[in-house]
Amino acid sequence: MYPEDRRGKEKVRVTLHDVAKAAGVSKSTVSRMLDERLPRSDTEKARHVRRIAEKLGYVRDVSASSLRRGTTGMIGVIVPRLTDTVMAMLYEALARAAARTGHFTIVATTDDEPEADRKAADALLRRGVDGLVLSTARRGSDFTAELAARDVPYVLALRHNGRSLAAVGDDRLGGYLATRHLTDLGHRRIGILTGPDYATSAQGRVEGYRQAMTEAGLEVDPALVVGSTFSIESGAEATQRLLSLDAPPSAIFAVNDNTAIGALSAIARRGLSVPEDISLVGYNDIPIVSRLPVPLTTVRVPFDQIAAAALDLLTATDLADDDRLRVVTPSLIPRRSTAAR
Repeated sequence: MYPEDRRGKEKVRVTLHDVAKAAGVSKSTVSRMLDERLPRSDTEKARHVRRIAEKLGYVRDVSASSLRRGTTGMIGVIVPRLTDTVMAMLYEALARAAARTGHFTIVATTDDEPEADRKAADALLRRGVDGLVLSTARRGSDFTAELAARDVPYVLALRHNGRSLAAVGDDRLGGYLATRHLTDLGHRRIGILTGPDYATSAQGRVEGYRQAMTEAGLEVDPALVVGSTFSIESGAEATQRLLSLDAPPSAIFAVNDNTAIGALSAIARRGLSVPEDISLVGYNDIPIVSRLPVPLTTVRVPFDQIAAAALDLLTATDLADDDRLRVVTPSLIPRRSTAAR
């Protein structure tokens, strides 16, 4: 709907800016409240924004949501590897979200190597992508600063670096939920497979583990905190270390479902059973874990919400400082791999 302008001679389209000004909120807030790809908010502010938008006759213009430098309608996505189900799920969610706005995604894999990230970004940009979504952010890396210096539109997904636009899960909350579940079941010696220390996603989950242990009045034994990557193999190796302790844990929290699957194999090789001998919790809720012989208790990450938020950030042109990091809420999915101590 196009209301008449002050001269009454022609019609002008109502913009996000118009709605924001009339509602007394920021343009980014209006964008988020009216984005049908995101869960519908029922706060008083959201209802107010929707009333103002309806009164003014605002209609979302898909073409106006093109990327900041959009020319081709293509979005480049960089992931560590597509053999990692988490990254495949994220990419598929990004592809769905992009399709809803008339965009097309192209993926490149880098095996989580910083130099490969640079080469992949250059290759995608040469092919004319309008912006990049990166799930390979590393602590201490200057790669995103290089992209910013080149004025390349980009957004981070799943991991963040504290500076760039990013859409992530609340990893600290997720780690807390996983560990709190185990302490509520009576477990006191709880091991954790930490994931790589360069990934903020993994480290946030470790922080949540420590928080839940502290709240339960439990000391964190350093021997129970074992490093790993996000692979099945590293999960098996790390679990072997835990099971070899003089006082092994009665429960393990793996900060990734792949490492949890590796933990399952290591537990089985020791002749132990889940959950009779040891309880196990994973993270991400990839499809296979609900279909294992012992379905895995895990933390579900809403990939579709993360993808929609990432693309919204990539297309936004007027973001408030407190809107540069979008955080979505995970949920605990209890299954048969955990039991009372």
